[in-house]
Amino acid sequence: MRLTSIFTLVLLFAVTSINAQTKKERDIKAIKSMCGCYEVGFNFAETFNYSEDSDYKASKVKNDKALEYVQLVEEDKNKVVMQHLLLVGTRNNKRIIKHWRQDWLYENRDFYLFNADRNWTYVRKPANEVAGQWTQKVYQVDDSPRYEGSASWVHVDGKSYWENTTPAPLPRREATTRDDYNLTIRGNRHELTDYGWVHDQDNKKVIRKQGGEDFVLAEEKGWNPYTKVDDARCKAATKWWEENGAVWSNVRKSWDKVFAKKADLTLKAKVEGKRLYEHLFSLDTDAKSKDIKELITSFVK
Repeated sequence: MRLTSIFTLVLLFAVTSINAQTKKERDIKAIKSMCGCYEVGFNFAETFNYSEDSDYKASKVKNDKALEYVQLVEEDKNKVVMQHLLLVGTRNNKRIIKHWRQDWLYENRDFYLFNADRNWTYVRKPANEVAGQWTQKVYQVDDSPRYEGSASWVHVDGKSYWENTTPAPLPRREATTRDDYNLTIRGNRHELTDYGWVHDQDNKKVIRKQGGEDFVLAEEKGWNPYTKVDDARCKAATKWWEENGAVWSNVRKSWDKVFAKKADLTLKAKVEGKRLYEHLFSLDTDAKSKDIKELITSFVK
């Protein structure tokens, strides 16, 4: 092979590597830009229903607002962990509620996909299916699994967004009031905006029965804008995380041991008459990791 040909190949490889790294760095910057203090709107409305029941009643339109802090918890070259914290109460007397968590993993191959009725199916995807992609893993308030999916961050025409469709449990606003469906197919789009970012959703409410075909009961639109405000408004949340972050780190580590088994997962709804989040929310900040591990494994069937 001629020297010029070798040089051309080396140069091409170098340019490709630089471009790939630049894209990944831009992805990480987009993900981390969702951290901070936000006024959030939680807006949901059913758009269509396909029920065969003439007495079917759609869910009420939901329009709520909240102040929320998105705390950067952990990061390395292939992982970004962010915890959402709700601030409720008066301006001078804020109470903090641990909300959902989102982990972003680069070229992740291990998935827990929801399969209705408190069951998650473990799936190992081939490397070529997730090349260059980021998995968003979303967790419940008790850090148990909720939903996850993989896709590429897109940066084009001045826009940066990520979108994916994946199965998920019912949202809490529906789980306490509806029992006529048992699965949500969530269409999630996270897009950066000039005011912050938006979580745009197109969801399907699905009835899944073993051995049968899925039936789409209704469709729903969700629009959750996150409008950036001064971080000083969320000072109570950062203080709370400083005081409580260690115990929740132990909770995550205990769950990681469960996920490391790479096997299908079924969780109990209650143990000793309480849901998992009720147990965890009552823990002392110095709770021992051994006790946390025993508590979490008691919910695993």
